Amino acid sequence: MTSPVELPELPELPDGGLPGLFDGTVPPGVYRCDSVGPHVLMQADASNWTGAVIDLSDVTDKAEFMNRCATGLELPGWFGHNWDALADSLTDLSWWGETEGYVLMTAGWPGFEQADPKAAATAVNVFTAAVGYWSVRDAPLSVLLG
Repeated sequence: MTSPVELPELPELPDGGLPGLFDGTVPPGVYRCDSVGPHVLMQADASNWTGAVIDLSDVTDKAEFMNRCATGLELPGWFGHNWDALADSLTDLSWWGETEGYVLMTAGWPGFEQADPKAAATAVNVFTAAVGYWSVRDAPLSVLLG
């Protein structure tokens, strides 16, 4: 079935992969990747980056996506479960503390993207804006969609 929603073209994580992301040779961005796992969080921690995983397994709509964001990112109580609140949260990561950078990862992205292409496209736009916000600050943000 063809989706009526134009999904953004997203690059794969480039050569240099995670080590390059953490050492700055791979620019911050929103990237597709095969999968995420505990090794990513361990590499992030070893590089003094703060990381979190949003488990999107079996997520089929925006409401559940927001619930999983709240849980996976340990968002503050003021998180409003809407796109503006997610954007606000991703540009104020103060509750994560001082860090060299931030990496946000999803598990189950392809299934969510297929189940709700409109919400997935909006999520990518929010992630991309947040990456842009952090790109001119001391601690970059990257998002890995796996």
